[in-house]
Amino acid sequence: MKVILLERVERLGALGDVVAVKDGFARNFLLPRAKALRANAANLKVFEGQRVEIESRNARARDAAAKSGEKLDGTSYVMIRQAGETGQLYGSVSGRDVAEAVNAEGGKIDRAMVVLDKPIKTLGVHPVKIRLHAEVVLTVNINIARSADEAERQARGENVITSQFEEDRASDAKSAADMVEGGAGRQENLGRED
Repeated sequence: MKVILLERVERLGALGDVVAVKDGFARNFLLPRAKALRANAANLKVFEGQRVEIESRNARARDAAAKSGEKLDGTSYVMIRQAGETGQLYGSVSGRDVAEAVNAEGGKIDRAMVVLDKPIKTLGVHPVKIRLHAEVVLTVNINIARSADEAERQARGENVITSQFEEDRASDAKSAADMVEGGAGRQENLGRED
């Protein structure tokens, strides 16, 4: 199906472009959300007649999104989650979770604005893109940790999983040294003659 784009759509085109898309995409996404019109002679005339108004409306929406995005761009949000010893989460962090964290701190986004290629499943600081408008994309940092102390260490740039393994290895080495020093593992002749 051929459609006329009423706004910039990623991987398709810019405002006013006539593009061919799959029928389902047009019927289920582009047309109901007023992102496109069917490309026919009548709609082309309507579009050309309203082009200036549509472009100015799009510019106003883009400017409003850019203004509201200035406060959010580069901000960090902490999420406390349960995870295993290797840093693997027992669940995952989805777009909904990110939107809730941003909104809890005073931001105003919905989960459809969060761009995640795949759910986040590990501890650490993860950059997440937020699309406020088709032409306004910003990045926030999501700090996923098991505790507030761990989140603070991660925010300073420390890899808590690696440092935990280092601490465990050092502790094991010290325990082994203490055992050898204390006489563990030695065989002494207890007065028996063989």
